[in-house]
Amino acid sequence: MKRFFFKKVKNIKINDILKSLGLKNLKKNFNVNDINELNEANINDISFYNSNKYFESLKKTKSKLIITNKKYLKTIPKNKMIIEVDNVLLAVANITLTFYPNSLDDLFDANVKHLNSKNFKNLKFGYNVLLGKNVKIGKNCSIGHNTIIEHDVIIGDNCNIGSNVLIKNTIIGNNTNILDSSIIGKKGFGFYPGKKKNIRYPHIGSVIIGSDVEIGCNNTIDRGSLSNTKIGDGTFLDNQVHIAHNVKIGKNCIITGQVGFAGSSSIGNSVMIGGQAGVSGHIKVGDNVLIGGGSGVIKNIPSNTKVMGYPARNIRKFLKENKYND
Repeated sequence: MKRFFFKKVKNIKINDILKSLGLKNLKKNFNVNDINELNEANINDISFYNSNKYFESLKKTKSKLIITNKKYLKTIPKNKMIIEVDNVLLAVANITLTFYPNSLDDLFDANVKHLNSKNFKNLKFGYNVLLGKNVKIGKNCSIGHNTIIEHDVIIGDNCNIGSNVLIKNTIIGNNTNILDSSIIGKKGFGFYPGKKKNIRYPHIGSVIIGSDVEIGCNNTIDRGSLSNTKIGDGTFLDNQVHIAHNVKIGKNCIITGQVGFAGSSSIGNSVMIGGQAGVSGHIKVGDNVLIGGGSGVIKNIPSNTKVMGYPARNIRKFLKENKYND
């Protein structure tokens, strides 16, 4: 998987990784290309397995080098090389820092400059617009007052970016609108609760926003940890929506105000979600699903269903259970 915004240390070997985990060196030292999730890892990448939710991905992964713990040792195919650790997520954090030592940094881009309209075609912009290096903006776009677009961000044609917006670590398609005061591409809320202090988890992914998308005011969209956070073509987000790291939202969805998505949840195409609903982490919601306002989604929802309540369940059952007497 290509990293658009984070630089990787070259020539990392297996013993460098083992050293970061406090494990013994191997006699045969060899190069490891990168760290990736199971479904995106190549043969020379290291990956990890810590939940049976990802068993199908484990069976299909190209990676030959898997981090896991004692609980899942017998689950790993025999043709894989296993690195056994006590805590998989903490090990992944250490390895990610080995490849990307600056990945915990989330400071402001110190190299931004005031926008120069000569570098762009038919661009309208307000006061105090700041751009980082290598920012690409397509034709016929507009950018509001006090907006900051940091280094290497890519924005397609006919896009409208509001005022007081911050965009970093992000790629945006064509004909997309991002309304005022949204923050896109900051690090996610990732940490390991240690005994003495919380340990931060590096986030080296991006935010990928499709074409014909609308992002409402005051949205926060976190970049991915290892994979990317994605929003599909034609999806509309209302105001004050929060999208955590690694979330995948399909095409033509409608997400209304104050909906929250926890990390690594996956939403299908043409999904409609009512206000103040919450989707737990690592949950899969199918296509053409309707989720009522205020619902709590804590288990997978199959395609072509309507759910409501907490926990979210068939909407007819919910209404029957909560029928008020006259």
